[in-house]
Amino acid sequence: CTISNLGGLGVGHFTPIVNHPEAAIIGIGRGKAVPLLEGKTVTNRMMMPLALSYDHRLIDGADGARFIRFFASQLELFKESALKEGS
Repeated sequence: CTISNLGGLGVGHFTPIVNHPEAAIIGIGRGKAVPLLEGKTVTNRMMMPLALSYDHRLIDGADGARFIRFFASQLELFKESALKEGS
């Protein structure tokens, strides 16, 4: 599996192309703050487009969907403080 990050170039959503001998590729686009309604409160939430392309001869569609959902959930739980020195 390869990761393609075009977010640093300002690209939002895009479709990454699987190249032989890859089985899959994850595309990560530019994140941005988006207003989100939580109950009766509007807050800004960082949103980042993700895409997963994969070879259907190797990966079942349901498995691909479960994987990208798991990958997204791990990014949602990630604490930036884990990257800071001394943490």
